[in-house]
This record gives sequence, C-alpha cells and structure tokens, in this order.
Amino acid sequence: MRLNFLTSTATLALLLAGTPAYAGMEEAKTFLDTEVGEMSTLSRAEQEAEMQWFIDASAPFAGMEVKVASETLTTHEYESKVLAQAFFDITGIKVTHDLIGEGDVVEKLQTQMQSGENIYDAYINDSDLIGTHWRYQQVRNLTDWMAGEGAAVTNPGLDLGDFIGSSFTTAPDGKLYQLPDQQFANLYWFRADWFANEANKAEFKDKYGYDLGVPVNWSAYEDIAEFFTGREIDGVTVYGHMDYGKKDPSLGWRFTDAWLSMAGNGDKGIPNGLPVDEWGIKVNDKSQPVGSCVARGGDTNGPAAVYSIQKYLDWLKAYAPPAAQGMTFSESGPVPAQGEIAQQIFMYTTFTADMVKDGLPVMNEDGTPKWRFAPSPHGVYWKDGMKLGYQDVGSWTLMKSTPVDRASAAWLYAQFVTSKTVDVKKSHVGLTFARESTIRDQSFTDRAPKLGGLVEFYRSPARIQWSPTGTNVPDYPKLAQLWWQAIGDAAAGAKTPQEAMDSLCEEQEKVMARLERAGVQGEFGPVLAEEHDLAYWNADAVANGNLAPQLPIADEKEQGVTVNYDELIKSWADAQK
Repeated sequence: MRLNFLTSTATLALLLAGTPAYAGMEEAKTFLDTEVGEMSTLSRAEQEAEMQWFIDASAPFAGMEVKVASETLTTHEYESKVLAQAFFDITGIKVTHDLIGEGDVVEKLQTQMQSGENIYDAYINDSDLIGTHWRYQQVRNLTDWMAGEGAAVTNPGLDLGDFIGSSFTTAPDGKLYQLPDQQFANLYWFRADWFANEANKAEFKDKYGYDLGVPVNWSAYEDIAEFFTGREIDGVTVYGHMDYGKKDPSLGWRFTDAWLSMAGNGDKGIPNGLPVDEWGIKVNDKSQPVGSCVARGGDTNGPAAVYSIQKYLDWLKAYAPPAAQGMTFSESGPVPAQGEIAQQIFMYTTFTADMVKDGLPVMNEDGTPKWRFAPSPHGVYWKDGMKLGYQDVGSWTLMKSTPVDRASAAWLYAQFVTSKTVDVKKSHVGLTFARESTIRDQSFTDRAPKLGGLVEFYRSPARIQWSPTGTNVPDYPKLAQLWWQAIGDAAAGAKTPQEAMDSLCEEQEKVMARLERAGVQGEFGPVLAEEHDLAYWNADAVANGNLAPQLPIADEKEQGVTVNYDELIKSWADAQK
C-alpha cells in the first residue's frame, strides 16, 4: 500500500509539473491563426507578445479550474464556447463559463453577498449594480486590486482608457469596481424603406403638416405610429409600434432601463441625473439616497414618470400587435425582424446580430438592412443636458468572498476575453462594443453599411447620452424587482399609472428605510428626507438650479418634430476622422 501511494503521488507530481507543457505559445499561435487572423487592433507581433504575457502570468495557476457566470447573450456564448477553450489551451487554466438568465446572475451574486459562500469566482453582471457594489463594499474595487493583490496578474496592455464604459463602472469614490466586457444601447429602430417611400411621405405630410422622418419627440413618434398602424404594405398589415406587456420580471427592465428619463424624469446630468436620477431617486451632497417619492424630493411618481407610463400603455394598446400585450422581453425581441413593424422606440442593439441575417424580410438581397437605428425620441418633460436612453454594460466583478488565487485566475480570463488581441473578432460576433479602438477599427468601417447606423452611433459623441443605471440606486437587486410588479398592475388595468408609480416609490422607500435602520451601508446608505408637497420640492429644485420634480405640463401633446435621417447621420460624424 505504501509503495502504491508513493507511486501514485509521484505520478501526480509529474503530471502537475508537466501541465504547462500542454499549454503555451504553440497553442496561442494556433488560436491566432485559426480564430483571430487579421481581426485585431494589434499587429501579429503584438498579439504574440500579449499571449506570452498571459502564458507567463498564468503559470502559477496552471491546472486550476474556476467558474464564472454571465447572462446568455451572443457575445457571452462566444466567450463560453470559443474563448474559454482557447484560454485553457494557452494557459492551462480551465474555465467553466456558465450562461444563465440575467435574473439568475443577480440572484447568485446576491446570495454570495449575503452568505459569503464562493458560488462563482467572477461574474459578468450589469454595471447597474455599481451603487450596490460601492455601498456594500463586498466586491473588490479593481483600482486597488490592480495596484495590490492583483498586480502580478494585471495585463500591462489592458489599457483602461480604451474601455468606453469605464465611467459607468466607477463609483463616487473614484475607484473602478467593474471591468466592462460588452455593452449595447436602446435606440430607436425604423423601416427606412417605408419612411423613404414617396407616397407615404406625401400622405403623412398632408395629414400631419410636417415631414415623415426620424421622430425627435414623442408626439412625432405617436403620429408615425398612428399613420402606419393598419396600413397594408407588400400585402401585409403592419403596425406602427412594438413593445411587450406581460407581468413578468422582464417588464421591469423595460422601465428601469431609462424609460422615465426618455420622458424627462429626473435632473440634468451625464451619465445620470443629479441629484435626482432616472429612477426618480434623489441623493444629497454625500451621495446618500434621501427619497424616491415626490413627497421627499424624488420623482418616481412625479408628472414626468406618470406621463411615461401612460404613453407606454396608450401605444401598446393602440399601435402594437395585439399579441404584444401578452409577450415578455425575449418573446417580443424577434418580432420587428419579421417585417410587420414600422418603428420601435425602445430597441436593444444586442438584437442586431439576429436582425442582419440573410433572408429576413427586413434585409435587402445585397446584405444591407431595410431598417436603421437612430437616437431615441424624447418626451415633453425632457430638457437638453439629460440622458436620453440606456446602455447595458455587462462588466466583470470580483467578490471579496472569492479566495485570492481563484480571483486571480478568473481575473486573467476576464482580461483575456476583453483583450485587444481578441476584442475585434468578439465584437464582430456579438456586435456589443466595449473598446474605442475596436469601434474605430477598419473592419467596422467596412461593415458599417450593413449594420444600419450602429457603428455610426458608437463613433458619435451622441452615445454619452445613453447610460446604465447610476449610483443613486442603493440596492439594485432589492429595488429592481419592485418595478415589474407595480407597472404590471398598470399594464393589467388593476391600477392607474399614478397609482402604480405611487405604489412603486413607496415600496422603494420602505427598502431604503430598512437600509437606513440597519446601517449596513454605513456612511453611504439612505437618509430619508422630511415630506412636503410637489410645489415645495419643485421650488426647492428651481432654487438650487435643478429640475426634478417638475410641475405638470397642461398640454402633454406638443407639436411633432422629425429630422431627415441623412442629415441626422451627418450630426453623428466621426469626430476622430
């Protein structure tokens, strides 16, 4: 027995010692030849140098197995199925990259925060949780990690300044808490071919008194929706709007993803309104949340928010396919590509890869789309200087409950899948940009005509008006789940929009009150303000040079305004050309 034990131990030692022999530069060269090719912003010599750094930095962790999690997106599928294997071949670190639902990612992360159990070694979770991560201090802030414990495993070629979403993952303390992996925006989508039709243009101008074009405001969007709904085009009855309304967790994303800000809720400020953000949550000068309801100076149930819910309900009922009212996010996403929708005010660009496939009714035979992306129109309460829409920024997050060696190995993988070596190829697969250098790569200049304005948007200065949830939200997992329930009641007709938003803001403040009493967020936690009426808080806002909460506007149906798409694209001109 003793001899057998020694023999097996010696064999194991030899196997472990030999692990790096099965991973290295030859594997890296094969990967560069077969997968990356010329799709990189780095030269071949620079790619090999970056791969050599990964090989050397990973050597202490060769043979280790780590687990990471992300939501199921095309980009993350590519990472899980292609890049994780390449990383193992090159470094000897085996990564199990689980693809799960967005809600499941948040649930697992929340469980790890509450229990301290190391469920995953790293997460790609939305930067919407930045306020949560900063206040609870249960994730490693990457600024300190890269300078301290993680210095030896931090790529000198990481180039943080190249990441376009880093401002969204930086907390009020100036520290970076998450590393962007991919991001996509909610933009306006429309059938450019139908809008360019001369008969449609003449009929619209005759009926509404202004040109058919990209809507600048919600009034124009509404007019266009009315104009196209019920019209027969190419033998098909079409609709002027698409959305979804099933009382389901995905309904919450429809609204927390900046719908209220598009209407004009909150204050001016980029990337998020201050002191009142796009959720209607107000903070004081110490970034402590003080309220959500108008009664505490918030705006979640203010006139702009209620207006936004009313328009959502009106348009869903009058201008979308009847089936849309019973659909979820994932069910409604593919519908515009089927050729019956004239426009959609709220289109996640993560669907782009699925909308440019050959043979779809919305594609031309030459591979160019019949549709285009444009800026989202804004509501009657919106003012210059406000954010105009939402960007989802899926970002790498390291929990403090993860042991240092496991966090280090996972951090190496996170940098590998976001590296300049692979980012251009990954972005061509998923069309979710994270690096400035990738956006400006010649390959995307060449591909831009087939992506309907996506590249032009990301190269334009306009993109800064689209941003994720900011740091005013003190506990994203707890608060986000309240939205779909409250708005679901309005969508089902159980509550008026005002009643639904009153209920939502009250529930948000109950969570904040519990956080305040518990003191779990320390000096960054909520400190609820005294209650007053709308007139009081509006006067206070105006006196301090702010907007929210605004007073009601008597006539919320303003004159429709549109812009010619070709002229719009000129305003998106690449400033760095």
